[in-house]
Amino acid sequence: MSPAWPPQAEAAEQGLFGDVLVCDAVLPASFLPGVVARTAQAGALLAGLAQVEDLRGGDEASEEKRGELPLLAQRMDAKLDLVLVLLGRLVRQACPPLPPAAVRWSARGVRLQLPADAELPAADSAGCLRLQPAEWLPDDLELPVIVSATAHTGDAGWLWLRFPALPAGLEEAMDRHLFRMHRRQVADSRRR
Repeated sequence: MSPAWPPQAEAAEQGLFGDVLVCDAVLPASFLPGVVARTAQAGALLAGLAQVEDLRGGDEASEEKRGELPLLAQRMDAKLDLVLVLLGRLVRQACPPLPPAAVRWSARGVRLQLPADAELPAADSAGCLRLQPAEWLPDDLELPVIVSATAHTGDAGWLWLRFPALPAGLEEAMDRHLFRMHRRQVADSRRR
């Protein structure tokens, strides 16, 4: 249940999340005011992530397929998983990690929770949303955003960030990623 938002925040909430696929998660994320996002890299990152997830899988059907692989392929897959984990740890040691934040994400934009004492940017200011789209992937996704609304509640600051017109490839890759996130969330809730 969300807090009682001010009218501008309620309008932003409806504009960003009304009648579209929405994912709620806690992800490493931050907003960088005035920074220009690298959208070409974002599209490539999401496309690569989709290819890896197609091969690695994570649902029950892909676990069955993994069991059908020859033993040598299963070992190589397990070794690749370990190498990715180790690489992620090395990268995180070299770079300061993004703070975990509650995120509500749709193809239209993001609601980002910040610490209560965070200084909130002005509405209509542009910036960059950085977030880590998968916990095993040590790279950050950068997306251009415009601040639609801000609000403070007793325990948090909130940003409603809308995406401007995105390149078609990036928009398609993000839709695919959100669909996968949503599917995993539904599967997790059914297992409980």
